[in-house]
Amino acid sequence: MTLQRMILIRPGETEWNRLGRWQGWVAVPLNEHGRQQATRLGRFIRNLGLDALYASDLKRTHETAEILAESLQFEPIYDERLRERHIGEWQGLTLREIKDWYPEHYAELRADPLGYKITAGESRQDAIDRVLELFEEIQKTDHSTVGILSHTTAIRGLLSKLVPDTDPFQEEFTNISVTTIAKRDDGAWYVVQYNDVSHLDGMETLAFGEVDRG
Repeated sequence: MTLQRMILIRPGETEWNRLGRWQGWVAVPLNEHGRQQATRLGRFIRNLGLDALYASDLKRTHETAEILAESLQFEPIYDERLRERHIGEWQGLTLREIKDWYPEHYAELRADPLGYKITAGESRQDAIDRVLELFEEIQKTDHSTVGILSHTTAIRGLLSKLVPDTDPFQEEFTNISVTTIAKRDDGAWYVVQYNDVSHLDGMETLAFGEVDRG
């Protein structure tokens, strides 16, 4: 059996999501709303036929994965390569604070979104490269349908690599959203659905803002 379908999932909401603070690798837990979001996704995801769930080991994704595991009835596989981009000295700041306090660095980020490396952090490309390394390993398993519980940088990186005729860096990915891609008979990947939140049944979910906050 070869990999045929991937379910790309963002974690549930945290208080820093609500405040607009860039999280990076900070151990921010889910808030109560985020836990309820994950519970609703759990009811939905158990019917998708997942063989495995790979998850970032950051606190917000770990907590989301544990809730999903109650429905899936198998343990998630945690991998630090699925972490959000490390944003170094910008962790905990809002976009307005970054623009006001680091205007030159922010301009460099906007000029080179993939290559700019935040001080004491990493570039978006650094983060994408480690996610793609894990993807190559997953392809060698006998899994057919895999869940990837990660962050906006990882989701965008996978989509840009596997579905090159799309522009995921212009797409919105909200908390606890599900983006599904599948493989055609010729081996090419295509997007089945972007940013599906139908499982929330109208419950509020937040987007990442002008630049992804993870």
